[in-house]
Amino acid sequence: MIFHLLLYLFATATIGIAAPANIASRAAFTHPGLLHNSADLERVREHVQAGEQPWLAGYYKLGNSSYAQRGYVARPAATICRGRTNKCKENYSNAFRDFAACYQHALRWKISGDKGYADDAVAIINAWSSTLKTIDGSSDTALASGIYGYEFANCVELMRDYEGLTADNLAAAIGTLKNVFLPTSKLFLSSHWGNSVTHYWANWDLCNMAAVLSIGIVADDLEVYNYALDYFYNGKGMGAIHNFLWVTYPDGTAQLEESGRDQGHAMLDLALIQPFVAAAANQGVDLWAYDDNLILKGAEYAAKYNLGNNVSYTPFITWKNGHREYYQPGISPAGRGNVRPIWEMFYNEYVVKRGLKAPYVQQYAARVRSDGRGSEGGGGNYGGNSGGFDQLGFGTLLYSLPGTNATEEYSY
Repeated sequence: MIFHLLLYLFATATIGIAAPANIASRAAFTHPGLLHNSADLERVREHVQAGEQPWLAGYYKLGNSSYAQRGYVARPAATICRGRTNKCKENYSNAFRDFAACYQHALRWKISGDKGYADDAVAIINAWSSTLKTIDGSSDTALASGIYGYEFANCVELMRDYEGLTADNLAAAIGTLKNVFLPTSKLFLSSHWGNSVTHYWANWDLCNMAAVLSIGIVADDLEVYNYALDYFYNGKGMGAIHNFLWVTYPDGTAQLEESGRDQGHAMLDLALIQPFVAAAANQGVDLWAYDDNLILKGAEYAAKYNLGNNVSYTPFITWKNGHREYYQPGISPAGRGNVRPIWEMFYNEYVVKRGLKAPYVQQYAARVRSDGRGSEGGGGNYGGNSGGFDQLGFGTLLYSLPGTNATEEYSY
């Protein structure tokens, strides 16, 4: 029996929340349509060319990244290995660094029009598409398929309209996504490696949900897309929306599944739900607003606590074979104040675009922006380990909308 799920079911038994329909009736997917659509990219380009803040500060941040420089050389591998095991030697840093570089080069091309960056991005895509055959390692293979799957998909999606990425190149990239990343992601979501659905933390589900949804869109595969969307509403694991954000409070916040574990992972959860929800929105499904803006409530909860405030907390307990597996009686202060480049997306989507109040999200966005000298960064700006690359970042550049309060000029 899962104590925290029972709490949720009891609390919502009379609400009768209905999941929105999927897009099975649509004739085609929107491209590009993952983290960014065409209008998003055009808006960013226009603001940068006009020299307007904070977009210009964000573009300087991107331009100064070591992963966004011409001549970047990919380091593809036949196997992405993640996790300590006798089966292979860990090399997953090659993937997260190369996919960050691919994304950043794609952005520089989209904004500047310089085809040199596009050619570099295509070279990274082709190198991995022609080399990668498997994902292996420990149970952490699920983290590799999920995180690097959604990241590679986003790079491919940005480059699909570039003439330098030929039809054969695109087909090979889609083949890599569907034949290497997708099977591992779907197997994890359906089996959780033979463990109970509560054994793995929310971030394991969330990254694989993002990968499956993203791959479905890139590959124009409605069945794959709808599998991921259905999991968001009805999945059994901890990434399904009401298992991830499982308790709501009268102050307009919602407790995250990993809040009692540590704040770094709680914020990772928020980072990993973003590519899923943004892609769904670009395909016409508004999950940002789902269940009275539940995702905003989760973001407010995390921001409120990590800004030094007290929050409500419900003990988190799970059971395995009649024994208590996880017990977190209080919120964890470990990693409190964690900095990830995720807050501009929440702030601009909910506060600037929708006119909703999110005081703690707004404060945290300002804090991370200030920490980055005027702009959120991306891969390479938050350390060299995987945590700094789990989100693609550059939110000040990419998600700022007219009306943002991030209008100060910064020099670099």
